[in-house]
Amino acid sequence: MRLGLCCLFAEQDIRFRTTTASALSRLGPLERVARIRELAGSNAAALSEAISWCAAHDIGCFRAGSQILPLKTHPTLGYDTELLGEEILRSFRRCGDLARSTGTRISFHPDQFVVLSSPDPLVVKSSLAEIEYQAEVGAWIGADVINVHGGGGYGDKREALRRLAAAVGELSFAARSMLTIENDDRTYTPSDLLPLCHDLGLPLVYDVHHHRCHGDGLSVEGATQLAVESWNRKPLFHISSPRGGWQSRNPRLHDDHVDPCDFPAVWFDMDLTVEVEAKAKELAVGRLRRELELRRGTGAAASSSRCGNDSLGHGAGPA
Repeated sequence: MRLGLCCLFAEQDIRFRTTTASALSRLGPLERVARIRELAGSNAAALSEAISWCAAHDIGCFRAGSQILPLKTHPTLGYDTELLGEEILRSFRRCGDLARSTGTRISFHPDQFVVLSSPDPLVVKSSLAEIEYQAEVGAWIGADVINVHGGGGYGDKREALRRLAAAVGELSFAARSMLTIENDDRTYTPSDLLPLCHDLGLPLVYDVHHHRCHGDGLSVEGATQLAVESWNRKPLFHISSPRGGWQSRNPRLHDDHVDPCDFPAVWFDMDLTVEVEAKAKELAVGRLRRELELRRGTGAAASSSRCGNDSLGHGAGPA
C-alpha cells in the first residue's frame, strides 16, 4: 500500500503557479505567450521537485493540479500545447521519466466545473476539453488516473448517469483509458456508480469518507471489494477525516489530518494507492503513515476494537 499527496505542500518550498483570466487578458499577444510559457516551465520544474520529494519521503503518489498548464482550456484564452515550445514539453516528459524511475504514481482530479452529467451541452463540452487536456499532459508525466465525480442528480440520477455515459463515449481512447469515477458525499454512492463502472469499464475511486457521509447499505468491506474488482490496474482510493469529528454539524468538511481510526482495517496489506485528502498536506501523510505503522503493530483486530469501529469502519460516524 502506498499513500498519496494531493497537489500542494504545507511546509516544503515547492509551489505551483497560476494566473487569472483577467490578468492574462490585460497582456498583449506576445506577452501572453511569454507569460504562459513562464508559468508552464515553472510548473514543470515544481512537478519534478514534488516527485523527487515524495519519492525521498516514502510518499508513493502525487496528484498533479488541474492548472499545471494555467487556463489551458479557457474559452477565449486557451491555447494548444505546441505554444509551449519543445523545451517545456521535454521538461514535462522528464517528469514522467522521473515518476517511472522512482515508482511514483501520478493522478489528476479535475476541478468541480468538470461535470459530464450536466444537462447543459456547453458544460459537457468544456468538461470533455478539460479531460482531454489532462490526458495529454498525463501522457507526458506518466499519469494513469483522471478522476471525476458523477456531478449533480438534476432530479433524475438515472438520466444524469445516462448523459455521463454518453459523454464518456465522446472521449479519445487515451483519455478514456485514464478516466475513473468517484462516489461523493451527497448524490452518488458506490451502489449508484458501480453498474456504470461495469458497463463502461470505468474504475471506481472509492472515497470512504464520502461513503460514511452518504451511505447506501454497503459496508466498507463490501464497497472496497466491489471497487477493487472494477480496476484493471492498481486501485486508487481516498481517505480523509471530518473536521471536528463525526458528531460535528458538518462531517463532510475535511480535517487537517486523518484519524488513523478512520482508516479501514480491511485496507491493511492490500495492494492499494490511498490519496490522503487532508489540509496539512505532506505533514498529514507523514503523520498518518507513522500512526498506521503503530496501529499495524497492535494487530488489525485489536486496533479495530480500540477504535470502536462500526460497520463502516469508524468510531462515531453515521452507519
